[in-house]
Amino acid sequence: MAKGTINTGRIAENRKARHEYEVEEKIEAGLILLGSEVKSLRHGRASIAESYAGEDKGRLVLFNANIPIYEAARVNHEPKRPRELLVKMRERNRLLGLIRREGMTLIPLTLYFTDRGIAKIQIGLAK
Repeated sequence: MAKGTINTGRIAENRKARHEYEVEEKIEAGLILLGSEVKSLRHGRASIAESYAGEDKGRLVLFNANIPIYEAARVNHEPKRPRELLVKMRERNRLLGLIRREGMTLIPLTLYFTDRGIAKIQIGLAK
């Protein structure tokens, strides 16, 4: 990607996840992001290779995803802060139940922008 161009498709992919885990189901979730995080993602700078999703105070949260700081922003974000995932309440409760009871795990597979420019993450329910 040339310098100065803006990314509108796939941002990051976790290739190792498909080899290390048996992915049983794929779920699309939204992310709650700050402005500087979106700018950094638009420039294609992110890593989800070592991240995972889990529970934090009854919410579904993405942990350890690295979105580097955006240098031009006045107020920046912490690169590896926990980010809340947006899924429907019924889906969230089902996923949290599977994590707690059956020893399943949620791993991020792909981070991308939709056609409308909204950041989404594809999460795999895996063993």
